[in-house]
Amino acid sequence: MPAGGGWFRTKSIEQSIQDTDEPDSKLRKDLTARDLTVFGVAVVIGAGIFTLTAQTAGTMAGPSVSLAFILAAITCGLTALCYAEFASTVPVAGSAYTFSYATFGELVAWIIGWDLILEFALAVSVVAKGWSQYLGEILGGSMSPVAHFGSVKFDWGAVVIIAIVGFLLATGTKLSSRVSAVAVAIKLAVIVLILVVGAGYFKASNLTPFIPPAQPSARADGVHQSMLGWLTGTGGSSFGWLGLLTAASIAFFAFIGFDVVATAAEETRNPQRDVPRGIFGALAIVTVCYVAVSFVLTGMVPYTQLQGDNATLATAFALHGDTWAKNIISIGALAGLSTVVMVMFLGQTRVLFAMSRDGLLPRRLAYTGRQGTPVRLTVIVGTVCALLAAFVDFGTLAGMVNIGTLFAFILVAIGVPVLRRTRPDLKRGFRVPFVPVIPVLAALSCLWLMFNLELETWLRFAIWMAIGVVLYFAYGRSHSMLARRPERRDVTDLAEVSV
Repeated sequence: MPAGGGWFRTKSIEQSIQDTDEPDSKLRKDLTARDLTVFGVAVVIGAGIFTLTAQTAGTMAGPSVSLAFILAAITCGLTALCYAEFASTVPVAGSAYTFSYATFGELVAWIIGWDLILEFALAVSVVAKGWSQYLGEILGGSMSPVAHFGSVKFDWGAVVIIAIVGFLLATGTKLSSRVSAVAVAIKLAVIVLILVVGAGYFKASNLTPFIPPAQPSARADGVHQSMLGWLTGTGGSSFGWLGLLTAASIAFFAFIGFDVVATAAEETRNPQRDVPRGIFGALAIVTVCYVAVSFVLTGMVPYTQLQGDNATLATAFALHGDTWAKNIISIGALAGLSTVVMVMFLGQTRVLFAMSRDGLLPRRLAYTGRQGTPVRLTVIVGTVCALLAAFVDFGTLAGMVNIGTLFAFILVAIGVPVLRRTRPDLKRGFRVPFVPVIPVLAALSCLWLMFNLELETWLRFAIWMAIGVVLYFAYGRSHSMLARRPERRDVTDLAEVSV
């Protein structure tokens, strides 16, 4: 029988891996370490590199923004270590959901799965709307990607990109990886061009002072203040060391998405070897890109000229009379956001697929058939996200993506030492060094970032989680496959099952 009882029952690693061989819900194993690296770079480098670097430098960190990205990368790397161990040990779709099922039990697994549904659905819809905005900039006045029907706005540009991505994912993850590789090549070429041209305007004097003197910054009141500010009653600070740490918190969100690589573990030919390589390869590439762009940017112009919510990389080039940069950056952002939509869409379908195969959602949704992809879920996710992107103005709801991701990161980090203690016999393709120190540091750093999010985001997150708990007890608990059948114990060797 499953370990534990009721909503604390856990699903063994062996059972999770054995379930991947069910004929009607089996995913094709087409991906390599290169494909996973492409997915990681595809989802992390989006429009943020063209906007976030300039805005963070101008309002929070000044020239030290490059150091802020390094600090953020270190924080992200701690969590990446934990994801790499889990994904190489449990090469099953579902990422943090599947990991939590094996360590904390069914209720926690459901909660994290419900959390990931929110994260990915909002991410796909929000990023698709961003893609549509950049499409509008490229089209200029000739055509608008947003149609108006009286007081109703229909964002057809967002619907188009979601439809294209949905078709590619339904066809197969290998084709999706090839398309992502082309888009990644385009945006990396744009970044290289920006670095080469920007280096010609570089002045070392613009980097002084590297950490500008601290300045007081007024915090918003009420639900718009951060959770930390609400708990402590403290104000904020721009620039200085506190401003640098705040900038690192913001920069961390530029790296969100690498965890999606872990959701494709079940579709990887050699997950024990390739998933860790894919995660760390993607993280290394995007860190170099963010640090290089932010360093050249702050060397091009004084940081004081980048202040304002509309500051972008194009602002720095415009100050030097290079107006062409705006169109080039728009093309890079369009390519970047295309791949972000694709990989987030992939993550959404794979989490839902894992939950459906476990019976916590209707089992028929996990059907793959001859295609080797969950076509039904792909159509459902595409339809829901397209409707949201077409008609909903998200505003501050985008912050829900961040809190959902960080919550998943914390559970994965805590789960590493837990699984080490409960299942020391498991074969691990990658092992986190210095356990439990690194997992604890990863969890604490993510918790710190969560406390820097707005109180309003926390309240919305709590409401969403409460709805999820109600649904679990109304449906998931009684339909769980672990509740309806004894766990199969005929698997004697994990290595044999995972071949």
